[in-house]
Amino acid sequence: MAAVVIIVVLILIILGIHSCQVSSRNSALKDYNNSVNSIITQSNGTSGQLFSELSGGGGANNASSLAEQINQNTSKARSELQNAAGLSVPSQVSTAQEKVLLALQMRLDGITAIGGEIQPALNATTSRSAVDQIATQMARFYGSDVVFLDYGEPEIASALNSTVGHGNWTPYSGGQFLPNLNWLSPSYVAGKLGASLPQSPAAKCVSGQLVGDALDSVSVVGQQLNPSGGNTIATSPAPTFTLSITDGGQTTLSGVQLKVSVQGTSVKGTGTIPLVKSNGGTATGTVTLSSEPPTGSNAVVATVVPVHCETNTSNNTLTFPVTFQ
Repeated sequence: MAAVVIIVVLILIILGIHSCQVSSRNSALKDYNNSVNSIITQSNGTSGQLFSELSGGGGANNASSLAEQINQNTSKARSELQNAAGLSVPSQVSTAQEKVLLALQMRLDGITAIGGEIQPALNATTSRSAVDQIATQMARFYGSDVVFLDYGEPEIASALNSTVGHGNWTPYSGGQFLPNLNWLSPSYVAGKLGASLPQSPAAKCVSGQLVGDALDSVSVVGQQLNPSGGNTIATSPAPTFTLSITDGGQTTLSGVQLKVSVQGTSVKGTGTIPLVKSNGGTATGTVTLSSEPPTGSNAVVATVVPVHCETNTSNNTLTFPVTFQ
């Protein structure tokens, strides 16, 4: 009889221990799930702040301020990743934890990279490559959403439902970092930032879409040259010409090339205007001749070099009778 009692007691002790172990495992799994949910909620907040700031526009005048704001988001994303890396991870969700960390790392990397591209994307000579890089980081955010929402979160849900019991999983609030797929487009990014995206040299020409610049006027040392004559220019030092142009097209142009030459001689010069905004944007650039022109009467030809897809070049060149002395 005593032996039977001992056996029963042992069984009860074993069942009790097992029950405690099960309860402890279930509790650990629930705690992990709650912690991940909390961190992802914080990440949602970082996303909301980041994209609100990026959508604020402001152009070049806002570049340094926006870069600083994004650096603050970088700090938040880094803290979220560190918190996730410090979690106690039950064995049932070890592979899910790898995906959670990967998603958060991708978000941190994306924000960091965007912070480094904001100023070149918004400066006076808007960098197409910088805007393209920001759009590329949006793809990184999209990838982080796929990793977490399609793989990490379902694995956590499966572990909870199979270990703790079906119905213990409650879908997380949000979890998608990229607000919408429009952010994958450089033109959409540029519009949100308030940047004028320069035309790509490989852009497809669209029938009916105006592209190109017009040369409005040319001056030397503040003297505007007259195409009809009466222009006198000193030969020494080699003169510098200021060309004023207007972008009459629907595309912002970058790296616009300028040329000035003295007819009948080898004397010429070139210059560049970094950026001319579309739809009537104006800009000036300078061209200094390569050497002093010969004295006497000659013709000076000034040209704004036609750009990709420009069809009307009749207003790209002005010729001026000049007396060099």
